Amino acid sequence: MTLSMSKHRILVTGSAGRLGRATAKALRERGHFVRGFDLRPSPHADESITGSIADYEMFLKANTGMDVLIHLAATPDDDDFHSRLVPNNIVGVYNALESAKASGVKRVMLASSGQVVWWQRFTGPYPIRVDTPPTPRGWYASMKLFSEGAGRAFAEGHGLGVLAARLGWCPRDPAHAQDLADTDWGPDAYLSHRDCGRFFVCAVESPAAYTFAVLYAYSKPLKQATFDMEPSRTLIGYEPHDIWPEGALDDFA
Repeated sequence: MTLSMSKHRILVTGSAGRLGRATAKALRERGHFVRGFDLRPSPHADESITGSIADYEMFLKANTGMDVLIHLAATPDDDDFHSRLVPNNIVGVYNALESAKASGVKRVMLASSGQVVWWQRFTGPYPIRVDTPPTPRGWYASMKLFSEGAGRAFAEGHGLGVLAARLGWCPRDPAHAQDLADTDWGPDAYLSHRDCGRFFVCAVESPAAYTFAVLYAYSKPLKQATFDMEPSRTLIGYEPHDIWPEGALDDFA
């Protein structure tokens, strides 16, 4: 699926969160129209819809008239399975894809996670490729694999261009940044909010034709290139700019 090189109308879910704010801001700076969809108003969107991704009708309303969906909204790590993970990370993905299909959205980007290859991170070989068999950390990561599989099904079955972005560790607050700093591997799994924005700008603006793709989205490694970034460079032209701790404490509300 290809898009024209013109400016696009883009729905960003989770647009009031750390990744969503960065993505909406970067896209608007490039002249794209951004509609935010979150539980609270979105500070960097041209237009903001408040509601739950577990509500299909609300998601359908949010997707109406959009060219691109960037689905970032989710419970961001392991949490209560029934009350948090299932409605947000399973039902939310269902609603995202079904409403995108119904609304005529041309390209969908789904937030996956490096946690889907969690155990290879300790053993290698490095860099970990996008086609390396997954070894998910837990239920959160397993649901990200559901998201990737659902995205592929819709790409092949319904003609959407779907990109699953395996995102790095982008700290949500200063305490989360300290958690990263306290690990020996965290700096090599880091994603700055500025690089997150750059990645999705590249993904939206790429003229590449693809049906389905999985790409890693990380900043520059501090010590070791843990994840294979070459497909991201080749397909969408993404080059990270930051290295830990650059940008780690930027843009906190």
